[in-house]
Amino acid sequence: MTLSVRSPDELIAVIPHLLGFKPQESLVFLPMSPELPAARVDLPTTPGDREGVWSSLRDAYSRHAQPGSSLAIACLTADRETATDVGHEFAARFDAIGIDTRVTLWADETRWADLDSGDMGLQTEAARERVAAATVLSGRAQPAANRDSLASSLVGDREPVARLLPETRQEARESTAKLEGSWAFGRMARFHRDGVRLSDTDTARLLVAVESIPTRDRLWLDMNRGNAASHVSLWTDMTQRAPDEVRAAPASLLGFASWLSGHGALAWCALDQVPQDKPYALANLVAAAVQTGMHPREWEAANRPSERGLESAADFIARRSAAQAGPAQPAPGF
Repeated sequence: MTLSVRSPDELIAVIPHLLGFKPQESLVFLPMSPELPAARVDLPTTPGDREGVWSSLRDAYSRHAQPGSSLAIACLTADRETATDVGHEFAARFDAIGIDTRVTLWADETRWADLDSGDMGLQTEAARERVAAATVLSGRAQPAANRDSLASSLVGDREPVARLLPETRQEARESTAKLEGSWAFGRMARFHRDGVRLSDTDTARLLVAVESIPTRDRLWLDMNRGNAASHVSLWTDMTQRAPDEVRAAPASLLGFASWLSGHGALAWCALDQVPQDKPYALANLVAAAVQTGMHPREWEAANRPSERGLESAADFIARRSAAQAGPAQPAPGF
């Protein structure tokens, strides 16, 4: 999503669309140049919390920084005093690694303030409507009320597909892996063209088909930043309707497509839908990409390492960013 932001009011209005939900008590880093990622963290209120946040962000931002890189910092909380301290501290930290903070903002539910100039204003409906209209035109889903609502949106009625699975599995056994893989790829291509929701029968067949790793990887390799929004739509629906036994693959594919489209919060929520008792390698790869703030450009610029298989793709991500533990939830910049 590319959007011209004309005021602090509009910058605050962009945040829910960037993250996919309306954050509260949060510290948000907004890229003002395209090479940087965006990130949201819970507002760190103690020195130890702030150090932990910085540890989880520093390497990712240092890796992306270029001469002239800049970002905006928004502190979303009712506590303006804490926002001032936190905002200025992180602006100084970014300055030390060569990233300029163009603006540091505080916002509560109704107001905003520039923590450097002291300018203040109200969050207006006009700004929210302009940003919402721009995101609708870009094909992006409107944000959820909060992160819990975003997570809940991935849970739908799973019983109709569950009833069809035994018969669908039997039909798959009577077919061949090659035929089922070709059907799955063709069905996905048809969805890319028409965007029509799959029937319960087709949903069950697709979910069984992507249990096959070669079939799943063929659909995974179809993903790029140009068609990521269509993949997000398809795999959101599949995740909503998939019973536990067949949900690991569609949830992981949704996570990857969400990351490619710059929707880090949705990627995390998708990974939460992977059954905990079924470790899944593709889910681990998505988690590493999102957690370390890796930009999709790095993935596509490296001659699509995924074409050499999941293990090679995981090695590629590991080489470019050491695993980080911490509270940050980075999402690629827009």
